[in-house]
Formats: sequence, C-alpha cells, structure tokens
Amino acid sequence: MAEIKSTLELAMEKTKKFEISEKEREEIKRKEILQKVASLFHRYREGHLPLNEILKEIERMEEKAAKMVKEDLLSQWIDALSLNDDDERLFKGIESLMDREIDDAKQKFDSLLSEYQKEKERVKQELKAALVEILRKEGIDGNAVEPNIEAGDRWEKELVKLNRLYGAKLEEIKKELRHL
Repeated sequence: MAEIKSTLELAMEKTKKFEISEKEREEIKRKEILQKVASLFHRYREGHLPLNEILKEIERMEEKAAKMVKEDLLSQWIDALSLNDDDERLFKGIESLMDREIDDAKQKFDSLLSEYQKEKERVKQELKAALVEILRKEGIDGNAVEPNIEAGDRWEKELVKLNRLYGAKLEEIKKELRHL
C-alpha cells in the first residue's frame, strides 16, 4: 500500500509543475460562457426560463463575461428567427438585450410572416384543387375526398421555392437587427 501511495504522491508532485497558460485559461472560460449561452438560449426559447431571470443572471456576471453572453445570446436569438414559428418571445429577448425598441424590424417580420403564410396557403389550395381535379377525372369524387397535399413531391418543391424566396427576405431582417 505504501508503494501505491508514493506513486500517487509522485504523480501529484509532477502535475503541480504544470500550469495553465493565460491563453488556455481564456479558452476554457470562453467555452464555459458558450455552454452558459446555449443553456440560456434553449431554456428561454422553450419557455422554461423567464427573461427577467436571464437579465438578473447576466447582471451577476463580471463585465467582460456579461458582454460576451449578451453578444452571443443576441446572435443566437436573431439566428433562431424563422418563418415557421411565432417568434414574439425571441423579439422580446432581442429588444431587452439591445436595450431599445425594435418596432420597425418586428413590423417587417410580422408583415413577412403574414405574407409567407398567405402565400403558403394559396399554394396549398392551388395544389389541392389540382389534385381534386385529377382524382375526379379518375372517377374519384365527392365531399369525403380530401387529398393529402403535404405528402406529395410537388408540395415539397413548392415549399422549397417559398422558403428560398421568403428566407432571403428574412435574412435581410436579421442583418438589419445585427446592425442596430
């Protein structure tokens, strides 16, 4: 047992000589901050953490870390804006971290989202009418006929087109938010 203990002691003595460089220490701290930001992002987005708690947590941090958390969190929230979700929660977070109102960007986003949803519904109705007509020509007709548009390749192609078109407009809004 004494031999094992002395080997352990030797190993401990050797590791005492190694020190972490300032650069390594900064990198470790940066990784910790990124993990913290990821946690805050997901917990807030999913509704498990209120905005005021995030702000309190940021206030408790040292100035440099708080600045980094704000910048990274803001960037992630802007990146997370999408045409498939109601992002009112994200906009509240963005506005709070920027410490200013962003009504113009919100209005543009709401307008774009509304336009996207209307266009998506229009395309869906168009495809539905075309499929109903095809089925009618094949002798399948009636009120109970409800084609599954979203399962077809044509819907996927149309959706890709819509997402590309409106996604480009969404990226413009995100770019505007980043430069406020």
